[in-house]
Amino acid sequence: MANIKQQIKRTKTNEKSRLANFSYKSKLKTSLKDVRTAVAAKDLAKAEECLNVAYKNLDKALAKGIVHKNYVSRNKSKLAEAVNSLK
Repeated sequence: MANIKQQIKRTKTNEKSRLANFSYKSKLKTSLKDVRTAVAAKDLAKAEECLNVAYKNLDKALAKGIVHKNYVSRNKSKLAEAVNSLK
């Protein structure tokens, strides 16, 4: 454990951020999974609806610095390809 006051504060804020990011990543993964599930069920309407939510979550995670931009673009591309295969 650090004995410098500023580092003790920094450790606390890092832990808060870690927990918040963990929660957000979990929500993001769930939204991605929802799209894949809808595609597997061949439900175009549900897949498109879930795709919009997934795009929103990916963009928000990128803006917050939780995920890398390549992760976002890769997932958007794969999900769009999967949904378009239903059309």
